[in-house]
Amino acid sequence: MNSTELLMEGVELMALGMGSVFVFLILLVVVTTLMSKVLGRYFPEAAPAPKPAPRSAAAPAAAVDPEILAVIGAAIKQHRDRRRS
Repeated sequence: MNSTELLMEGVELMALGMGSVFVFLILLVVVTTLMSKVLGRYFPEAAPAPKPAPRSAAAPAAAVDPEILAVIGAAIKQHRDRRRS
């Protein structure tokens, strides 16, 4: 077997391999598209659930106990004093 025959056999093998991969990819795209259409037709997406009414983000001022506010304030002051020293 001379080098020309060997080279031609390599080119034929390469073309066969690339052709089979190309055909497989085309087939994959076609099958995926068909499957998507079939599933979309027989199993449509459910309508999104309605969102609940938004709650107010801030709690009313009267609901916070003044004693708790004083304790939180003291804790923040103590934390800041420790960080300074």
